Amino acid sequence: MSAPTTSPSSLDPERVPAAIDDLLREFLDEQLHRAADLPELVLFVDVLREMIAAGGKRIRPVLCVVGWQAVSERPPPPAVWRVAASLELFHLFALIHDDIMDASETRRGRPTAHRLLTARHPGRADADTLGVNTAILLGDLALGWSYELLHTTHAGSTDGHLSKAWPLLNALRTETLVGQYLDLVSAGQAPAVRRDATTARRVIRYKTAKYTCERPLQLGARLAGADTKLLAALSAYALPLGEAFQLRDDLLGVYGAPERAGKSVLDDFREGKYTVLAATALQRATPAQARVLLAGLGNRALTAAEASHMRQVLTDTGAPATVESLISERCGQALAALDHAPLRPVAATVLRTMATAAVTRSS
Repeated sequence: MSAPTTSPSSLDPERVPAAIDDLLREFLDEQLHRAADLPELVLFVDVLREMIAAGGKRIRPVLCVVGWQAVSERPPPPAVWRVAASLELFHLFALIHDDIMDASETRRGRPTAHRLLTARHPGRADADTLGVNTAILLGDLALGWSYELLHTTHAGSTDGHLSKAWPLLNALRTETLVGQYLDLVSAGQAPAVRRDATTARRVIRYKTAKYTCERPLQLGARLAGADTKLLAALSAYALPLGEAFQLRDDLLGVYGAPERAGKSVLDDFREGKYTVLAATALQRATPAQARVLLAGLGNRALTAAEASHMRQVLTDTGAPATVESLISERCGQALAALDHAPLRPVAATVLRTMATAAVTRSS
């Protein structure tokens, strides 16, 4: 399996997504070649290819590569690219299962995996169930392959550190599961409990901050031989950035443009997403405003007009402005953490740019 390289003196994160996509496509081709006697596998690989082609920020692989460059002057060797690609394959697994749990119809502007698989069986009375069940299998396959990708050839010079990186990989997997569980449980909480934002912040920490920012960045650095002090410095940057990233996502999920967000702005309301935005609004809402919000959160039949009324209530409580302030505060914390962090300047510069882009994005 081939692996790209970057110049040791110039780190361009915009080159990483295309390199990761190429590596993933090559890996999927290899899986089909090895399992030539299993023609059914083509269906699964085709859907994974479609998901890769749908795009995405590839923020986890990018941070993994940047983590390496934060420590080492050498170009990332094949082992680093394998770990970065493994993170994206793990992310595909998480998206597939998350979309099933949320009953989402679209992802990145395209049908979700279970909807794609449902469409493969037109005319069947059980097509919806078959699509969901097959997508569960697809997610399981993506999870397994994300670990197999770490054991492919071209070990490079970092395999001595790869064994030390396993605790971080295992922590990422466990934390993501806990974050997803908290998300599921909090969406069904009683109205009185919904007014507490503590759980919403825990969801952000484990489902996004650690999974999206902290662990990928630490993994790249650990592969380069980072010590505990440097890993802690990266955490001081990544955790507040991850929180800001998710807070921005929550705002976009309600106020964003569907054509840019890649999903309907009704989804978060209909799923009863337990966000800091919703919790803050409920804390400040009048009884009449609270009735509007609580009637809409989790209502699968919510109409566009009802959602518009909910957005107005959110705005009237001042919750969006508060969340914007939190985003600025967390971003500031992340940037301040870089001021004295023992990182290579080229990586620190990239991390500063990424922080600004992550919190000011419109999709």
